[in-house]
Amino acid sequence: MYKLTYATLILAVIFICTSCSNKQYQVLFQQKKALSADTGATKRIARVELYRIQPQDVLQIRNLQDKDAKFISNLTPVSANTGGGNAVQGEVFQVAADSTVDLPVVGKTKVVGLTRAEAQKSIQDLYAKVLLVNPIIELKITNLKVTLLGEIKSQGNYPLVKDKTNLVELLGEAGGLSDRANEKDIKIIRGSEKDPRVIEVDLSDIGSINDPKSMLQSGDIVYVGKSKRAARSDNLQNFSVILQPALILFNTALIIFTLVKK
Repeated sequence: MYKLTYATLILAVIFICTSCSNKQYQVLFQQKKALSADTGATKRIARVELYRIQPQDVLQIRNLQDKDAKFISNLTPVSANTGGGNAVQGEVFQVAADSTVDLPVVGKTKVVGLTRAEAQKSIQDLYAKVLLVNPIIELKITNLKVTLLGEIKSQGNYPLVKDKTNLVELLGEAGGLSDRANEKDIKIIRGSEKDPRVIEVDLSDIGSINDPKSMLQSGDIVYVGKSKRAARSDNLQNFSVILQPALILFNTALIIFTLVKK
């Protein structure tokens, strides 16, 4: 009976210790094939299409010539909201359904279909003709974002502040992958609910850094799956939650039975 009791206790200890083991060993950016000496990777990145402004986008426009970096700061508050009333908080403008943005003094200007750089230059040239001398206009699209979910240290929504942002950059901003992440199981979900597209990325391959498919677009959802080891550990821990009370009761019963037999 004593042998059975000790064997049960040892089994319980081993089971609990095994279930708590959850250390992961990630392997990132391995060179799986020889890298070409040419600039092919750079050329592939150059072919990635830039985002083009759409209706309802929110633009932040600033005149960098002004010491306070305010857009057309020498205009009166009344003229800063001419026409359609698209201006919000002075520097922020929403693109209307008619493809235009309503700007101070110059009025409606078509921006839909333009890249950020194209719209910036168009607005800068426009103000240079009618109002400012050699203006330096900065334009940002502030509503673009990507959602990071899964085994990431800091999940959430992250803005796309650059024209080209790749997956590695944004994961770095989010603190990187968690210890439970599977670096080979990363999915970028893109498109509408009716026509979703799933792009798979393997971060164990160094080629994923410059892969055009890892360039993010506004509205993308990035999901990082858990490793098989982490999944097994979760299943084992769930089982141990059920088994541990039973083992405790069984051991207690054995001890009581042994004391009574004495």
